[in-house]
Amino acid sequence: MLKTRIRRAALSVHLNIAEGCSRRSVAERRRYFEIARGSVIEVDTAIDIAEQLQYVELKSIEHLGALIISCFKQLTGMMSARNE
Repeated sequence: MLKTRIRRAALSVHLNIAEGCSRRSVAERRRYFEIARGSVIEVDTAIDIAEQLQYVELKSIEHLGALIISCFKQLTGMMSARNE
């Protein structure tokens, strides 16, 4: 079930970025990017829970932390850049 949630949230990131890029209104684009950023946090939280429940070892997922931070920062930048 946790694996399914992670996959769904990760897919949501991509789909909301795509949807946001198709919007003409700055406010609408920003809203979709905010939703995508929330899904990034959901992935991060689910991975933390998986580690706490000992479903995965920290060694095997350490690299994901940097990727999640990078994705969050990129989305934040997209929100700022689109705020014209």
